[in-house]
Amino acid sequence: MAFAANPLSLSVPDPLFESWLRDNNYLEILDQRTTSLAAAPDSSSPPTSSALTAATTGLFHGLFSAIGTLASLLTFNPMTRLTAEDFSGETPSWTLGFLGGCESYAFPSSAAQAKLRACENAKRFARNYAYLFIAAFACTLYQMPLALVGLISCLAMWDLLKVMSHKWRLDDFPVRRQVLVRVAQCATVIILFFSNVQLALLCTIVVSYAAMLLHAAFRKLTPTQQPAKER
Repeated sequence: MAFAANPLSLSVPDPLFESWLRDNNYLEILDQRTTSLAAAPDSSSPPTSSALTAATTGLFHGLFSAIGTLASLLTFNPMTRLTAEDFSGETPSWTLGFLGGCESYAFPSSAAQAKLRACENAKRFARNYAYLFIAAFACTLYQMPLALVGLISCLAMWDLLKVMSHKWRLDDFPVRRQVLVRVAQCATVIILFFSNVQLALLCTIVVSYAAMLLHAAFRKLTPTQQPAKER
């Protein structure tokens, strides 16, 4: 028995429905929906005659799919979608919000879900990632004393220049002040180059960015806590 289509039924396109879920803070539903779509069986693949062949094919398919999902994280940069408002809000809790429990993590089922999680979690935990970058940079400088000395020397030189500028009233002599600034800039570049500060900064960026991508992609989407409405 066939049923006729209901003319009063509402059909919403998938992109519009996903946008509505994101705007109304139903991120966990959007995450589960992406997982369900990726886990749906592919009816176009022909059935195999041997169970062993099917298991082997499924194993290699899952392995290559996982590798492709992780490789897809390198094709985009979620940091480009961040705004100043993402860094001006409150810092999420490090225990419950940022880290969470073991149930808060799951391997992304597809590249689309990995990118979705990375973008949403990067916006939510932007301040946490910024603090981790600062901590990683401090640890790198601790392991590279020469870079730490060079960075401190540059900061001290610019602070001394500022003090002497007020003492000598260089604001009344813009040409002399401009010459001193140019000399200080050249000295800063030389000190940073020979003290390998750029190497410390590069190592910090690579390690922090990789850790941020992995955490954001594996961290499940959860609804953000909204303030209670006043009665």
